[in-house]
Amino acid sequence: MEKIKNRLEVCLSPAIYDKHADDANLVVIVDILRATSTICAAIQNGVKCIWPVATVDEAREKKKQGYMVASERDGYVLDFADFGNSPFNFTPEIVKGKEIVYSTTNGTRCIHMAAHSRAIVIGSFLNISALAEWLIRQNAPVLIFCASWKDRFSLEDTVFAGALAERLLQSEKFESQCDAVTASVDLWNLAKPDLFGYIQKSAQKGRLASKGLDDCIEFCLTADQTNVVPAFINDRLVDIFGEKGF
Repeated sequence: MEKIKNRLEVCLSPAIYDKHADDANLVVIVDILRATSTICAAIQNGVKCIWPVATVDEAREKKKQGYMVASERDGYVLDFADFGNSPFNFTPEIVKGKEIVYSTTNGTRCIHMAAHSRAIVIGSFLNISALAEWLIRQNAPVLIFCASWKDRFSLEDTVFAGALAERLLQSEKFESQCDAVTASVDLWNLAKPDLFGYIQKSAQKGRLASKGLDDCIEFCLTADQTNVVPAFINDRLVDIFGEKGF
């Protein structure tokens, strides 16, 4: 008897998330430049947990309560925040053992949009192998959710979606009837011979460069810098391997 394979889909923008939403999904949040790369770096560097909040008002209130806050909008650090959204801010000297409130333009909003799902995990090139291996073991449908830029298509998020989708499909545990999966994989195959060079075309690279914030791009595109898989559990992000029941 042929084994039943799990469904694999890619959502290219929060604007169409409702078309993909399913309580049974394992949802992978993807915001390569920079939120999900930063989250993976922070967890790797020993942060106790990250509290992702969707709005500036929530972040400001948490700051009043005494939390360390990392928050930006459109790349600019908010006036009340301790620092912004670069993975280079989250060094062990600053974050080890700390609880940090985190709010960004695109990525943290998507975490809350998908909160109804079976599980939410964070995806980046930094943890792509550990993430793929964990997803393959779960025997559940997977949705790769691109945070995009203010609901617009994002080149770097879609390229990563293709890289992850390729690994899941090669495991033969998944199948897809989703054109966004096919397009993402095709884009990944176009980009992967020179990923850093290809992402120079992306609009987000230009946005970051205009603010002098593009120093982390090569870091964000470097695979397998960590084995952590951050997961959204009890309103906070922690390494899923440190949580009971997973």
